[in-house]
Amino acid sequence: MSKPGLLIVEDDEGLCGQYRWAFPAFDVRITHSRAQALAAAERDRPMVAVMDLGLPPDPDGVSEGFATLEGLGRIVPATKIIVVTGNGDRAHALRAVANGAYDFCEKPIDIAVLNSIVDRALRLGELEEENRRLAELPPRNSIKSLVTANESMLKVCRSVERLATTNVPVLLLGESGTGKEALASALHELGPRSKQNFVAINCGAIPENLLESELFGHERGAFTGAVKQSVGRIESAHRGTLFLDEIGDFPYQLQVKLLRFLQDQVIERVGGRQKIQVDVRIVSATNATLEDQVRDGRFRSDLFYRLNAVTVRVPPLRERLGDPVLLARFFLGRFNREFGRALRGFTSEAIDALAAHPWPGNVRELENRVRRAVVMTDGRLIDAADLELAAAPPEKDNLDLRTARLRAERDVIQRALAQSNGTMAAAAKLLGISRPTLYTLMEGHNLETEPSAS
Repeated sequence: MSKPGLLIVEDDEGLCGQYRWAFPAFDVRITHSRAQALAAAERDRPMVAVMDLGLPPDPDGVSEGFATLEGLGRIVPATKIIVVTGNGDRAHALRAVANGAYDFCEKPIDIAVLNSIVDRALRLGELEEENRRLAELPPRNSIKSLVTANESMLKVCRSVERLATTNVPVLLLGESGTGKEALASALHELGPRSKQNFVAINCGAIPENLLESELFGHERGAFTGAVKQSVGRIESAHRGTLFLDEIGDFPYQLQVKLLRFLQDQVIERVGGRQKIQVDVRIVSATNATLEDQVRDGRFRSDLFYRLNAVTVRVPPLRERLGDPVLLARFFLGRFNREFGRALRGFTSEAIDALAAHPWPGNVRELENRVRRAVVMTDGRLIDAADLELAAAPPEKDNLDLRTARLRAERDVIQRALAQSNGTMAAAAKLLGISRPTLYTLMEGHNLETEPSAS
């Protein structure tokens, strides 16, 4: 197995001699200047780098060192950079960390201390790489447009997969921005009607006097401005799927006509008398409580029971533990590519803020916040302020490195199990470990094992 790469950027030959034998577990590359370091980084893509801030032609200053740090951050944003500073230059070291360095070590160098820092950097880099790889894997729930590792949301996805093969009407209940349209589209794409049209209409976005014509179509001369015959959304969805979004806003006066269509699968265009037979699968969605509207007389009970043959409740993002951070990393990768950025990730404060925020706008809000942060941030990492989120209170009892590593390890294992639908062999393969090792790790983290699923 090949050794991980370690890039050394140091002009002191005596220190370079020490570094050559100090890291036997690494493939060490020694460079002495910014140009050499950037070329080596571009070629070798090292996991960790150790660099002196005092480099020629400014060995007594830090300008060249900070220029090298910026160049490495641009070329190899995932590399963990450890800066070496002279005794008493702590302010420069803290500035380097603020500019993207992982950690610092002061001269005179204690090789044992530096070895420990390098080892921690490597382990953290490996965990982050595994997180990125798992986040970029195609969802194992067959719904490509949904990214989740939360069990409650995965159950929703599995329900949608089963319902897709049937023809029963489905009512999706959930707050705005939770992914109801993506689920409706999946009900269509995973079923036998996938080669036909998926037609969506937002019942609350079209004025009431236009909605009837929009749904059922109209004949020429049916009303002022109807200069030609128009096919409605229902007819356009023949043999496919019609998605009625925000069905709770459907006008009461039109509900009886919609009910008649649902019962008979027959429509008449506005201004016409011809009965047109259609074959349409109905999926509807709302963020309203339809039972309350039925009780208040604002929604017909017979239409309600016709629409919700099966109800699927979509949990809000605040109830999907782990998904805010997973989705944020997914959107970061997408917007890095879209806007040509190379941001490395999120600060620990941003991670805590993502987990603590209540997300009233759900996934749509999270996507917008990450998009804005990717466009506007000047740093290499996105912090809570870039996301316009309040910093979460620090977890004083869980800030030690061992606890952080265990938490990250548990998170990766849970995500692998979610991606593999609980199949132990597949999860072990994703993690790059043996199945017995996975069982041992799960027991150590008090995670439930299900041998029968393997």
